[in-house]
Amino acid sequence: MAPNDSQSANASVSPWWRFPIVWFALAGPALVVVAGFATMAIAFAHADVAIAEAPARSGTATVDRAGPTAPALQACNHAATPAGPARP
Repeated sequence: MAPNDSQSANASVSPWWRFPIVWFALAGPALVVVAGFATMAIAFAHADVAIAEAPARSGTATVDRAGPTAPALQACNHAATPAGPARP
């Protein structure tokens, strides 16, 4: 092989950023990161407000709506309480 052949072979090799398939492969993870930040921004902007108390009972409604949710509210409150002293 002549020295000119090896020099011309090295000169024809392009850097990695010149190949479109590289950008195609990097576009997927980059879009996922952007979508994750967009989802996080939407979640923080439209977060639901935590309800601290059980809903008030109204005398006009014939169905008591606090009844079916009472066990869930008690369990939620129980899970949030700190642990007491150890029992023997």
